[in-house]
Amino acid sequence: MTPNRATSNHTVRRFTSAAAAALLAGLALGAAPAHGAERAADLPEFDFSACPTVDELPADADLGTWRCEVMHATGHLRMGAVDEPLAEPMKITFAEGRVDGEFRQVFGEMTAEPIQVGGTPLTLTPQYGGYSDFLSDDTRRGEFDIKFALGSAHGLPALPSGCSVGSDEDAVHLVLKDTVPTRVISKDPLVVVFGAQDAEFAAPGTRGCSPLSRALDRFLGLPSAAGANAFDMDVTVAIRPYM
Repeated sequence: MTPNRATSNHTVRRFTSAAAAALLAGLALGAAPAHGAERAADLPEFDFSACPTVDELPADADLGTWRCEVMHATGHLRMGAVDEPLAEPMKITFAEGRVDGEFRQVFGEMTAEPIQVGGTPLTLTPQYGGYSDFLSDDTRRGEFDIKFALGSAHGLPALPSGCSVGSDEDAVHLVLKDTVPTRVISKDPLVVVFGAQDAEFAAPGTRGCSPLSRALDRFLGLPSAAGANAFDMDVTVAIRPYM
């Protein structure tokens, strides 16, 4: 597969000292982190509208081998001092198939809801980090780059635009390994479930958050070395062929 990489520039808006103090005061009042998240009992509805179109697939794509996959992933994130359930699913859409016998992929879209950190006004929103490889083999389920946009709620001052944990240039690189074998739960449409985890990734510090970067890094326990973090996922995938 040819990896998909993308970069973008962010405009960083500086805080006043009063705004920074207000935000950090709000973080200090946060409650203890919540633990655990249960899967929804009913099969979710899958939106295929973000699937790459036929024109967006590689030239000479063998359409008989191509399919679009819509992945919903819930679970639990432990990263630095963050220890939170991912109760609302990350939704990842991509296409895969073959060109001249070789496996290829085209990324579509990723969306996710903000994760509230420890009952504070601070939120982390998972975003696509510019690289994915969902071809499974004997050693891993797939690889995926992710970053986390930082935000604030409850009327506190907004964080600078582009403030995040990681970036397209320095993303969290996940190498997912199976924890629960794949199981087919529907054949029409085809829907499978499995469990995956990366407990070995390293997490960078914040980016684009000046002048709050040092305070946010201390609060979030970042950067965090490999082996001190874990991302557990319960995954449901709906699959639709192009032909």
